[in-house]
Amino acid sequence: MEFFASLLQYNDLGLAFVRIVVGIIFLKHGKMKFGMWKMQASEQMPMQMLNIMRVLSIVESVAGLALILGLFVQLAAVTLGIIMLGAIYFKVFKWKKTFAGDGGWEFDLILLAANLALILSGPGAWSLDRFLVR
Repeated sequence: MEFFASLLQYNDLGLAFVRIVVGIIFLKHGKMKFGMWKMQASEQMPMQMLNIMRVLSIVESVAGLALILGLFVQLAAVTLGIIMLGAIYFKVFKWKKTFAGDGGWEFDLILLAANLALILSGPGAWSLDRFLVR
């Protein structure tokens, strides 16, 4: 058990790793949604949903970049957590997706948990937030 206790000195490294990986995921997913700006509304993608996806393309990209840089981390994590709550809501109640499998919501749940950890833990020492606060 001493070994695991000794790892606590690397908390900031762990937070940086979580922050950067979650940021990369959201930056990539946000960038993927930029194609929605060229689309026209259709039966499968009504204008209201298309506009939401367009907004998400910007918000996910900006918040993902903020996590990577460690800038406004808790605000970015709250924003992304709310987005993940919305994604889980749609998958569970609207689209009736199962937890695991094709289109499941397990990935959304782990991203929600990671953002919650960042909200509660803060950005860690290796972040622009900590550098600017000093």
